[in-house]
Amino acid sequence: MGGITIFCIGKIVNTQGIKGEVRALATTFDATRFELLEYANLYKNDDKITLKIERVRYYKNFVILKFYGVNSLNESEKLRNYEILIPREEALPLGENEYYQIDLLGIEVFTSSGERLGEITDIIETGANDVYVVKSRNDNNDKNNKKEFLIPAIKECVKTVDIENKKMLIEPLEGLF
Repeated sequence: MGGITIFCIGKIVNTQGIKGEVRALATTFDATRFELLEYANLYKNDDKITLKIERVRYYKNFVILKFYGVNSLNESEKLRNYEILIPREEALPLGENEYYQIDLLGIEVFTSSGERLGEITDIIETGANDVYVVKSRNDNNDKNNKKEFLIPAIKECVKTVDIENKKMLIEPLEGLF
């Protein structure tokens, strides 16, 4: 898969019934996107399987998938813990001021006064809004010199995001630092 951006949209976590269905936990913001797929690319470690999707349905928080040729509990059990991946070209389009998390990781964050805070190393999903974890670069190997900032992903704080140049400009909220 070298050089191609891929997204994980789900993970098969269990079987569903005895007729070959699997239970997947969606890791995409819109679980109905599984209905747009004709095939599922399944990956676990170095193993890759491509299966044609016969049916998609939903049960509680899960996406229930039925693949052609997988018709028993024993066959579906072998698919447990496979991730369902798609190439970037098959990703759902984003709205204005929406970004894929993979594109935000590694972006350098600057304040409106020009101070470099660090780069986004993680994104915490809180329900209300995401929070960007920004870590400063440790230029002199001093472990005590490295700082971490939590930046709320809200328009009052995040002023511009430039994915192409990997830069974000923020206006620190009072009490943030």
